[in-house]
Amino acid sequence: MRVIGLTYDLRRDYLAMGYGEEETAEFDHPDTIDAIERVLRDLGFGTDRIGHGKDLTARLARGDRWDLVFNLAEGLHGYGREALVPAILDAYEIPYTFSDPLVLSLTLHKGLAKHVVRDMGIPTPDFAVLESHEEARSIALPYPLFVKPVAEGTGKGVTPASRVRSPEELGVVSRRLIETYRQPVLVETFLPGREFTVGILGTGKAAEAVGVLEVHLNDRAEQEVYSYVNKERCEELVEYRVATDPEALRALALALEVWRGLGCRDGGRVDLRSDSRGKPHFLEVNPLAGLHPEHSDLPILCSRVGISYPGLIEKIVRSALDRASNSPCPGTRKECRLESRDPGRIPA
Repeated sequence: MRVIGLTYDLRRDYLAMGYGEEETAEFDHPDTIDAIERVLRDLGFGTDRIGHGKDLTARLARGDRWDLVFNLAEGLHGYGREALVPAILDAYEIPYTFSDPLVLSLTLHKGLAKHVVRDMGIPTPDFAVLESHEEARSIALPYPLFVKPVAEGTGKGVTPASRVRSPEELGVVSRRLIETYRQPVLVETFLPGREFTVGILGTGKAAEAVGVLEVHLNDRAEQEVYSYVNKERCEELVEYRVATDPEALRALALALEVWRGLGCRDGGRVDLRSDSRGKPHFLEVNPLAGLHPEHSDLPILCSRVGISYPGLIEKIVRSALDRASNSPCPGTRKECRLESRDPGRIPA
């Protein structure tokens, strides 16, 4: 029986260490790991819970190995925090789900990702990255602007105050964010149109956009922004609607172009928002999307378009196994370890 290891950061573990609720917002709940493990076992795999990056290094030092690692580890520090586990696994030639260290580092830094996407000819709001709040005086973009930490997820640092209307507001908000999150801030033109998230499964030419989810904020939500509070309390503050109109389909096509152009793998999301004329623009890509069966955007979207949670996990694993079986491992002439093994059977 082939064994799939699971790497992840559990929110409760970091809360117990003294980290705060917002600091740990991107980390997983035990029921997410339970749900993924049940699916993997139903597919006929053995499973092994590894844990976070330090747990992984300890296990590897003991000589433990796996046929595949299902990687959900977000990490905690630096622009390479999401890339840490994949980089370690690459060093040991162990295949894993989702994107490689280059993609994960690039996409975590929203400013660098927007530079690359803009060079691909894909529309994205005009932007700047501020290293200090004093630089706010030199911003030449038209107001209103939108401000957020350059390398956070789950809406961390995003509040109604993120929409700024003057250089004075920009200076105040950027200073608070830089001091709080200890990183630069991304400043971009505020887009007043519809907000979409596009779910994508697969890799390269085999990647497909499974659908478009439009974000609707109800009257009790923080308005105009898909904020940290709105995301944390999405069940009561947000309505998600599958969108299939022409504007949504343009967003879908752009998202797939971004996914393939950046080299994202196996599964994730691309977020977009439209301008006042209804033209979708790229905001950011999440190549390590949340997989809580009921709370996370990608499983919610998949369930709305007829892909069950087990079907979602199976498609991710199938994509990763196909890559491992058909491509040489980076940095070596040997074929990947999985290719010489019994490929097993994943139900269609």
